[in-house]
Amino acid sequence: MNGREWSLLVACLLAIAIFSVASPHYATQGNAVTVLRNSIELLLIGLGMTLLLAMGGVDVSIGIVMGLAAIAIGRILGADGSPFVALVAGPLVGALLGCVTAAVVVLGRVPAIVGTLGLLGVYRTAVFALLGGQWLSGLPSTLTDLLATTVLGIPVPALVIAVAYLIVWLALRRTPYGLHLLAIGNSEEKARLSGIPVIKVRFLTFVISGVLTGIAATFYVATYRNVETSIGSTSALDAIAAVILGGTSILGGRCSLLGTVLGVLLLRILQNGLLLIGVPSLWQSVVTGVLIIGVLGFEAVSNRLPLTRFQRAPA
Repeated sequence: MNGREWSLLVACLLAIAIFSVASPHYATQGNAVTVLRNSIELLLIGLGMTLLLAMGGVDVSIGIVMGLAAIAIGRILGADGSPFVALVAGPLVGALLGCVTAAVVVLGRVPAIVGTLGLLGVYRTAVFALLGGQWLSGLPSTLTDLLATTVLGIPVPALVIAVAYLIVWLALRRTPYGLHLLAIGNSEEKARLSGIPVIKVRFLTFVISGVLTGIAATFYVATYRNVETSIGSTSALDAIAAVILGGTSILGGRCSLLGTVLGVLLLRILQNGLLLIGVPSLWQSVVTGVLIIGVLGFEAVSNRLPLTRFQRAPA
């Protein structure tokens, strides 16, 4: 663990101690389970966002991608379809939308922030059109029951998170893909001149992020058994906040998967604690925004980076 990761761990423990004193309902087993349960989707989305930011990219439409994947899962379950088909549908829709995003940003050579903002509007309209302004509610519990089982005594959600983390870690640290990804994040032009398949790596990264988001949608539907029109509206902001809190550079070229996990936990601990002490949920987004600005400001000062470099970050 590096200094940033130790700092995040201490911050998590400190936040838990403060909220435990402030609210008698905080330091309970049930609330701890709630915090961990609410972290699953963000952890999966955060792993994908870590790859994107390390590459010098971003995807602000990722929350709505989760919504579209959740709608596909909900439609299958609502038609009394097999939960195993629903399990495949989430990652498949995520992968397809990841291909769409990659086609716009990578093949279309559109800056990532611009391209994914545009797709955010398109995807959000698709969510409203598919739902018709109504929730998908009262979905069967078949998927919930399936994901509530254990494998060798390990709960399926914990196993999925562990496997996803391990695969992404191995990809980053033990394969050419990881080396190429970080090289592109440091300098896309130098990476291209050195023979790295920049287009292939960038395209694949958007697809991987989409698959992880599709898996997150599966857990969302299994937990809540409904899909509302506002699904995923804050997921991208929360994921970006957690990832940069964890030490991944928004300029690219540096990342920390463990830092992302700790960043997600800190964010969820803060959001849950604020809710329990009576702070309106609207202010949770304010806290998230302040954290992002604070971390970026700290990095800008500590690295003596002019603001214009953030504006010229590789897409």
